[in-house]
Amino acid sequence: MAVTPGTPATPGTPRVLRAMNDRAALDLLVAHGPLTRTRIGELTGLSKPTTSQILGRLEAAGLVRTTGSQTGRPGPNALLYEIDPGAAHVAALSADPTGITAVVADITGAERGRSRIEADAVSEDVRHRTAQLVAEAVDGALAEAGLGHGDLTATVIGTPGAIDPGTGQLRYAPHLPGWHSRTLRDDLAQVLGTPVSIENDVNLAALAEQYEGTAQDHDDFVLAYVDEGVGAAIVLGGVLLRGATGGAGEIGYMPLPGAPLARGGSGAVARSDGGGGGLQSLVAAAAIRELAGGVKDLGDALGAPGVLDEVARRLATGLAAVVAVVDPELVVLSGQVARVGGDALRERVEEQLTGLALPRPQLRISDLAGDPILTGALRTALTQARDSVFDTSDA
Repeated sequence: MAVTPGTPATPGTPRVLRAMNDRAALDLLVAHGPLTRTRIGELTGLSKPTTSQILGRLEAAGLVRTTGSQTGRPGPNALLYEIDPGAAHVAALSADPTGITAVVADITGAERGRSRIEADAVSEDVRHRTAQLVAEAVDGALAEAGLGHGDLTATVIGTPGAIDPGTGQLRYAPHLPGWHSRTLRDDLAQVLGTPVSIENDVNLAALAEQYEGTAQDHDDFVLAYVDEGVGAAIVLGGVLLRGATGGAGEIGYMPLPGAPLARGGSGAVARSDGGGGGLQSLVAAAAIRELAGGVKDLGDALGAPGVLDEVARRLATGLAAVVAVVDPELVVLSGQVARVGGDALRERVEEQLTGLALPRPQLRISDLAGDPILTGALRTALTQARDSVFDTSDA
């Protein structure tokens, strides 16, 4: 059946089958690195002529390139093919109350540039503050990479709070002034000249754990992020749970014995200093420092007499409520409190959970290097970019 220009391709048509084979080859090159034509054919089950046609199309489209040849085997050396790094670039950003960090990477995921802009380095005019902050951070990373805005295919920003899918507004993050406009995504897309996605920071950290961290082999897990703020991400059946308003997992506001309620209606927020009520007021970094009598260093605070045991008890009480409802096979502890507390904290929380929660999930400390929020934002941006540039159905 012929497909006229502008008509959506019908499943099973030659054009669709070619696009599916192209994508299969591209995904293999992303996952395994340089491969020979023969190896791609073996992994896809396609014939040598078909594989050659695929590689010819992808090379002509600027999506793959040759990178030397395979040696040390009988017969002629076989050409190796890899994803062309210049096929597309993405930006990943992590926003916090003190500033924003931006990373620019090529389509293979290799970092090409990085920049950090502090909040006090920009205008205090709230109406322009956010766009200026984001633009300066991205511009700095692009400059280091030797690229411009036109080279970006996708941009993902991780922030505390969550974008309400119904209103488009950022909720649960009053400590980020200038981030609450209904047109925030459109404003940022205009400034950067590329589509922009805004994601909850803890959700992105969970995606990083799912992609390359301790949750790789688990479809049902909870990431508890305990830092200056507290939040959680819930993954069930391999799918991130977002909730009706994007606020699933906001356990920082969970009422617990000894913690005042976080008040203020649907937009109520536990403050970034650990106050404001809920679980966050008991286990966030500021609460731990206060528990230790005002000790500034978090490691010293957790090492003060009785503090680690009390923090573990409080954290286990909060996690027990989540475990009882969700029944995950794994709970991952992340954030600076988990990182500094380490296995000593994990062991105490695990002991407390044994007496509190009926299900018995595994409990692990995140072992991801670097910023998990940036890692998750980068992986999300790469997925978006690859879905766009790897689609050859219109070629």
